[in-house]
This record gives sequence, C-alpha cells and structure tokens, in this order.
Amino acid sequence: MRMFMGAVIAVLGVVLVVMGLDAEDSVSSRISKLFTGSPTDKTIWLLVGGVLATAVGIGMAFTGRSRGERLS
Repeated sequence: MRMFMGAVIAVLGVVLVVMGLDAEDSVSSRISKLFTGSPTDKTIWLLVGGVLATAVGIGMAFTGRSRGERLS
C-alpha cells in the first residue's frame, strides 16, 4: 500500500511540475518577469510543490514496508 501511495504522490508531483512549467509560459508570468525579474508566485509554488511531492512520493515508494504490512 505504501508503494502505491508513493507512486500516486510522485505522479501528482510531476503533474504539478508540468503545470508550473505551463504557468511560467503564461502572459502574467512574462509580465512579472519583465518588471520584477522573477515569475509569479503561483508559478514558483507549483514548481516547488511539484518537486517536493515528487521527491516524497519516490521516497515513499522505494523505502521499506511499514510495520503493519506483511509479505504476501
């Protein structure tokens, strides 16, 4: 079960990264880059959240079983 949950979290993380990359290409992000030199907060949060979720999901998927799980 832990491996499945880790895979789901990793996939959601990848989806967030893709959404962040898409938001980085948006008009509002380009205008923000023009005036401030950095993309919008939404873009940054999507990218950071996506990378963290992907890392946590991969970590969960490949670490050992939890205490309650038995070998089938």
